[in-house]
Amino acid sequence: MSSAAGVGARGAIGVVGVLAVVELASGVLQGYYVPQLTDIARALRIPDADVNWLEGGQLALSVVAVPILAKLGDLLGHRRVLLAALAGTALASLGLAFATASFPLFLALWAVQGLYTAWLPLEVALIAHRARTRPDPQATTRAGAGVVVAALEAGAIAGALAGGSAQALLGSLRAALLVPGVLVAVAFLAVLIGVREVPDRAPGRLDARGAVLLGVALAVLTGALGLLRLQPGSAIGWAILLPGLALVAVFVLVERRTPDPLVDMRVLARPAVWPVQLAALLFGVSVLGAQGPLSTFVRTDPARVGYGLGLGSGMLSVVIGVYVLSLLVGALLLGPVSRRTGTRATLVAGSAVVGVGYLALIPLHATLGQVIGAMAVAGLGSGALVAALPAAAAAVAPIGRTAVATGLTNTGKSLGGAFASCAFAVALATGAPAGGTAGSYGGYLTTWAICGGTAVVGALVLLVVPAAAFPRRAVTA
Repeated sequence: MSSAAGVGARGAIGVVGVLAVVELASGVLQGYYVPQLTDIARALRIPDADVNWLEGGQLALSVVAVPILAKLGDLLGHRRVLLAALAGTALASLGLAFATASFPLFLALWAVQGLYTAWLPLEVALIAHRARTRPDPQATTRAGAGVVVAALEAGAIAGALAGGSAQALLGSLRAALLVPGVLVAVAFLAVLIGVREVPDRAPGRLDARGAVLLGVALAVLTGALGLLRLQPGSAIGWAILLPGLALVAVFVLVERRTPDPLVDMRVLARPAVWPVQLAALLFGVSVLGAQGPLSTFVRTDPARVGYGLGLGSGMLSVVIGVYVLSLLVGALLLGPVSRRTGTRATLVAGSAVVGVGYLALIPLHATLGQVIGAMAVAGLGSGALVAALPAAAAAVAPIGRTAVATGLTNTGKSLGGAFASCAFAVALATGAPAGGTAGSYGGYLTTWAICGGTAVVGALVLLVVPAAAFPRRAVTA
């Protein structure tokens, strides 16, 4: 190994260690609140179905924020933009503890907290830049992505287990809500001290027109879904939904004609790219959109409404912990499995396993064991996909577009989760028991059917990816 290659190897390994701390904090954010969603809903005085609007608002913001931050990372430096995203997330997380008296304020801060979705694409870009001097940069990037995602899942396990008992240990919901913000602040310091900026910069500028168009389109679509949630079948809601879809079409046309677009539609049209990005969007439906419904179903009292498990926040932490543990196993299996079967086969298998897990929930949800078993299966596939999708995007990305390419997978995933969260809110509100806070039984079945169905479709889509797009061993100049 040359001297330059040796420096690159040490840089790649060192930065992975620091970024694992960041993803540990990201995992805590994603797991910590789930056992407390019912308690948060009671503090905000909202029904269980409205919990989905927290996830929907956060994911809608991240759909716009991730491509912008990823593009800025390529233009200004990935470390610099990662620090800005960490700072914004920390401030929003700390603010949640003091916003439980106002649902609109809490919703706004929860949305801003969604900046954490930009962390992973920026981290993969940092790893990929340092891996370019390795004999096999694709394998190094994939392995590094697997390590940071494993840290993410470990953090989610710790967050889920801690979230269930945080109020009892700290004495109040406010004190419990302060914990994630403190951890994100620690991650900010870790990057500030332990990561050096990559000198490479991509030419170009930020596509402000595309960002505005995308933001307006998502605002219109989210507003339409909000009206449909409040008044299912509302003619006004459907009337607003159609212009929102038209704005998405306008965004696509504008991006195709922009020299340096926010989302490069020409790159997305490549045979090796569009199936991966579409699969990421479909994957987001289950991995991001189903968290709220799972939490509220497990805590719904069957003695009162005839369905649910009636568990407290502590036992819900166990359910989430088992699910996230299976995510961790799936992420750790990514490296050895993909070396044996290839990246494409691993992606297809992971998506199919997610579909099996969620579809199994339709007949098997009457006992704790059945729910845990189905979620463990879904978690194995989800863990592999969380790590494999951005690494696959990085493998085919041109130099100077690594963060944008990996960010697109998170954008697609967030877009799928945002619309799924809003749609699930409508489904759970439709036919809900009168005079209570529980979501409808039919809404839960619909949620699991959509999650399983989109995962199966994602597996079929990934079969279209040319096998040559992801060679088992990268060839370097």
